[in-house]
Amino acid sequence: MSARQLEAFCGHWPGVTRDIKWETKLVLSVGGKMFAMTPADGSDGGRLSCKVDDARFLELTDQPGIMPAPYLARAGWISIIEPSRFATTELQDLIRDAYLLVRARLTKKVQAELALLPTDKATKS
Repeated sequence: MSARQLEAFCGHWPGVTRDIKWETKLVLSVGGKMFAMTPADGSDGGRLSCKVDDARFLELTDQPGIMPAPYLARAGWISIIEPSRFATTELQDLIRDAYLLVRARLTKKVQAELALLPTDKATKS
């Protein structure tokens, strides 16, 4: 999944902002908290990193093509170093889960200011 595809998939979700950090990383955040990132220039094999639920961290990092995200693993991030091994729908599910996980941890006030959560129909287009 390229940076352009990532933005097209979730860039319109409520509260999502886009930023370039660490010179080349496209970072998507909700409520100022990061939930996904990828190289903006497509380098690094199109590596995709995202937040995952703590209960799934070991399960996911045991799979070929996924490893703990450098510098962010302690915060429950994975790095999909071989995104071509996975179906687009699998990657989209991980990104959607990351968004929902981070959004759920925002303050109640910030959550209330955001529009309704994206539905499966809206996000799978």
